Amino acid sequence: MHTIDFSPLYRSTVGFDRLASLLNATNQNAQAGYPPYNIEHVDENQYRISMAVAGFKEDEIEMVTEPNSLVVTGKTKPTKERKFLYQGIATRNFERKFQLADYVKVVSAHLEDGLLHIELEREIPEAMKPRTIKITNRTEPNDIVNGKVEKIEAKKEGSEAA
Repeated sequence: MHTIDFSPLYRSTVGFDRLASLLNATNQNAQAGYPPYNIEHVDENQYRISMAVAGFKEDEIEMVTEPNSLVVTGKTKPTKERKFLYQGIATRNFERKFQLADYVKVVSAHLEDGLLHIELEREIPEAMKPRTIKITNRTEPNDIVNGKVEKIEAKKEGSEAA
């Protein structure tokens, strides 16, 4: 019997608690592991993607957001020809796609010490948030007329005609 580990498929999701099956089409190219990245759950509705992009400058990285999608592209600018004895730092072009859950948006991004940090936040609209319904006393059947509740005034003791 074989056990299949699907956890690598779930790494590119941000804000999903389920629906990970959408990832089947994510990153199916030959460079699926480049550049490496982390996804952090910072707070209840805040996330951070950190990508290792050593050798890239701010103007060589582009981020595009679409509904439920974030695409980060890195394109190095050609420089003078260099001769390496050993080249272990990869600076090849890349495109990394992330599937975002509903209502997750990119708040900011900054490049620091070779890491690109992308801050994400989930903002659920008020209409979609759970709400509490107050439970009141049951209305008497006599008080309902044509599907509407009639307001019945209480009689005052001193206002009765003799």
